Amino acid sequence: MYARRRRIYFAMMGTCIALFVLAWGVVRLWSVPVAVGMCVVAMVIPPLAAMIANRRGPDDRWWDDPSGDPQSDEWWDELDGKKRPGGPPP
Repeated sequence: MYARRRRIYFAMMGTCIALFVLAWGVVRLWSVPVAVGMCVVAMVIPPLAAMIANRRGPDDRWWDDPSGDPQSDEWWDELDGKKRPGGPPP
């Protein structure tokens, strides 16, 4: 899941850079309004790419999900304040 999101992120950011470079390197020679439109589209891509790259997948561990390892879960519960060291949970 992580690798797929990462590939999508880099493809979107590559598209953003390509749109920007093509808009002002090539398209502006024929039509400035089209170049500006391409830049507006390129401006919208980075926030969408960040949202896609940072979304949680169905198999991703979230910060409060148990991992399945009792010792690790106990350690994380203690760090998060859910359980006192050596005592019962609050």
